[in-house]
Formats: sequence, C-alpha cells, structure tokens
Amino acid sequence: MAAKLSQKPKKPPLSLVILFLPTSLTLAFLLMASNGVVSSCFSTQPSSPIEVITPRSPLKHEEIPPSIHGFISKERSKKMKAQLKFLQPNQHSKLFSTRASKFINSNSCNNLLFFMTWISSSTCFGPRELLSIESVFKFHPNACLLILSNTMDSPKGSRLLKPLNERGFKVLALSPDSRYLLKHTPAESWFRELLHGGVDPGDVSLGQNISNLLRLAVLYKYGGIYIDTDVILMKSLSGLKNVIGAQTLDVHGNWSRLNNAVLIFNKGHPLVYKFIEEFTETFDGSKWGHNGPYLVSRVVSKVAGKPGFEFTVLPPPAFYPVGWRRIDGLFEKPVDVRHSKWVAMKFDRIQQESFALHLWNRQSRDIKVGEGSVLQRIIKFCCVLCDSSL
Repeated sequence: MAAKLSQKPKKPPLSLVILFLPTSLTLAFLLMASNGVVSSCFSTQPSSPIEVITPRSPLKHEEIPPSIHGFISKERSKKMKAQLKFLQPNQHSKLFSTRASKFINSNSCNNLLFFMTWISSSTCFGPRELLSIESVFKFHPNACLLILSNTMDSPKGSRLLKPLNERGFKVLALSPDSRYLLKHTPAESWFRELLHGGVDPGDVSLGQNISNLLRLAVLYKYGGIYIDTDVILMKSLSGLKNVIGAQTLDVHGNWSRLNNAVLIFNKGHPLVYKFIEEFTETFDGSKWGHNGPYLVSRVVSKVAGKPGFEFTVLPPPAFYPVGWRRIDGLFEKPVDVRHSKWVAMKFDRIQQESFALHLWNRQSRDIKVGEGSVLQRIIKFCCVLCDSSL
C-alpha cells in the first residue's frame, strides 16, 4: 500500500511514493489540428530526449513588453499567425462541452473515463494507435474513451473507430474547445493572450505544447486517466488513484525524471492545478520537454511533502519498463535459443510488473515487429481486434 508524501525531501524518496506492484501486475495532442492545419505524422515528438533543463524565472504575462513584436521578423510573425490559426474554434469544437457531457452521462463514464489526444492527420492514425485503444478496452471493457482531436472528429476518423464501436466499446473523437477546457484555470488568461499574439509560441511545435496543457485541463475538469497514443496497457488501471510515473531513477534509487505520458487524477486535483499554473508561469516554447515531462518533474519536486497534496509516484517499471534507448530490443525476432528464452523472460516480466508499456514512437515507429518478438507477444496479449498489420 502506497505511503502518502508527508515530508519535504529535495527529491521524494521512492520508498515514500511507490505504489507496490502486484506480482501479476497514449489523446497525442489534444485538440488541436484544426481544419486543414495538421502536422506530419509524429512530427511533434522529439528526435531524442534531452538533458534536464533548469526552468527560467517565471515571466508574468503583464511583464511582457508591448514592443516584443518589434523584435520578431516578418517570417517569424507569419509562422506565429499560422500556428495560432489552428487554435481558433470551429463548428465542431463549439459543441465540445455538449457532446462530451452527452457521451459521458449517457454511458455512465464517470466510473472509468480515459482521454487521448491526437494532433496529426487522421491518415497517420494507424495500427499502433489503434492497438493503444484496444489495450484500453482489453482490460477495461466498460470504460469510455474520449480522443480529443479535430482530425479524428471527421468521417475518416469515424471509419477508423467504427470496428470498436460495433463491438460495443465506447470511444468517441471530439474536436476540443480549448477556451472551455481552460476556463477557470490559471491558463485561461494565458491562452487568451496567446491568441492575441502576446505569447511567443517558440520553435517547438505549438501543437505539442498545447497538448501538454490541455491533457492537464481535461483531467482537471473531468478527472480520469490520460494516456499517450503510443502507450499500451498491460493490465487494469482501475485500482490506481492520483498517480504519475517516474521515467528514470538516480543512483540512490530516487526518481530523477517523471513523465506525462500516463496521468491518473481526480477531478479538480490540486497537483494538476499546480501543473497548469507552472505551465503558464514558466512557458518556454523553444525548449522541448520544458512544458511537459520536465514541468511535472519540477512541480512534484516543489510540492512533495506539502499538506493538501495526495498523490503517488510509481517507479519506472509501472509505465516505462523499457527506456527509449532500448525499445528496439522488443521488436527483434529471436535468432537462437538463448534469445528466445530472453524474449519469454522479458515478456513475462513486463506482463507481471507493468501496468503499461511506452513505445517511444519517435524512436520506434519505423521498426518492424519481428516474428516471435516481445512486442508481438504483447500485441497478442493486449489486442481485441487483433489486426496483424502492426
């Protein structure tokens, strides 16, 4: 049973925040990709993780000098306008709150509500993303899943999800209403300022950064479980409450970096509020990860041990049992008896120790699944439609 954080160490000792795993124990961008403005497949992912970035001092929005635009070139200004265009509401997003409420209430979704985000074209939504969805329903057949995406909220997206709907699984893609989701949060005025050109979106994909924000907003407003579309579930998450996962540990066994690919929080949780607040106060659109994985790491370091925050940090095997540098090993076809034994052992270990597996799509999306590989075994274990084209 997990102990609650009650002290204030520089880094929360893992012994204080680990939920012990049972012995048998991906919305990629929410919302954005509006009409005709989409990113190429997976373009929002980094080529490789980077070193931990020390956050700069918070810059209050009212402190941004009015003349900031005078330092931006015409090319930069044009790019900023194009980036901001896709954030404007469309005919589908204006109905988000009504459609979301109807979906949640009519299906009794409050008990187990999942969220994903998707920014790329619906054409890029392939077998791997569908497997992530299938794994949700494999272990939570009565759950509801909302995919926040303008491109998937389309005839093409409906066709992709139809086989799941026909089997009775409750999944729906909705164009998100960013203003509605951010209303009454610390990001409400920040987002308004962004739309009016008062915030420099930076060089990193604005879609990725807004995705980092809106996954927090949707959890804060509704509560539930967020997973990236390159996360495959290995068992039920229904027993987890107010949880975030560690990606790496330091030499002393304490977490050194958290990740936001899997987030499980109650509606209105104060830690999620702090995440949103940190986003607006320290936003930097030119440093990958600053507004995502590094953000949650910064905030948890600050609030650990403070009263009013009750959450659990799970160790890396829970959601990130294989790091991005070694993910290719799960795709390899065994070449001899020794390799086959390793494959069997690795699969068993992930199945027993992990709630989920992050595939690190940027590193692995072009790797073919080898016959008899660890991943092939995982696919067979987690699928419900079991499309062999992955």
